[in-house]
Amino acid sequence: MEKPALARVANAFLRIGNTTFGGGDTTQAALQREFVDRQGWITQEDYAIAFSLARITPGTNVVAFCAAIGARVAGWRGAVAGALAETVPSAAIAVAITWGYEAWRGNPWVHAAIAGAAAAVAGMMFASVWLLLRPHLRSMRQALRAMLFFAAAFIAAWEFRVTPLPIIGAAALAGFLWKDE
Repeated sequence: MEKPALARVANAFLRIGNTTFGGGDTTQAALQREFVDRQGWITQEDYAIAFSLARITPGTNVVAFCAAIGARVAGWRGAVAGALAETVPSAAIAVAITWGYEAWRGNPWVHAAIAGAAAAVAGMMFASVWLLLRPHLRSMRQALRAMLFFAAAFIAAWEFRVTPLPIIGAAALAGFLWKDE
C-alpha cells in the first residue's frame, strides 16, 4: 500500500486523540479501528507490537504508542506528528477541565456527571480489551489461555499489588512457553 500523506496521518491522530475519552486504552482502540481496520495503514501484528512495547516504556503509554504507530506509517515525521497531535490539544483541554472542576467541585451535578463518566470509561476500557484480545481467540485452547492469563494478571495486580512490568514479563514468558501449534 502507498504511504499516506503526513497531513492525513496527523489529522487521524488529532481527530481521534482529542475526541476519545477514558485514557490511553480507549484512544488506542479507536486508533486500531482507524489505522488497521479502516485505512489499512498498518497490520494487526504491527498494532499489537506497538501496543505491547508502549506498555513497557516509562512515561505515558499512549504517547509512546502514537509515536510508534506514526513511525510505522510515516517514518520519523509520523512519530513526531503522532505524539504532538495526540498530546498538545488534549493537554490544553485537561488544563481547562481542571480549572472548571476547581471552580465547580462542590456542585452535586458535577459529582453526578463524574460518576456517569466513570461508568462509561469502564465500558470503553472493556471494549478496548475485547478489540485487542479478539484476534487471539481462534480456538477454545486460545480462549482458555487468555482467560487464565487474564485471571492471573488480575489477581497479581489486585490482590498482591504486583506492578505491571513483572506481570507483563511473566505473561510474555508463559505465552512463549504455551504455544499453539
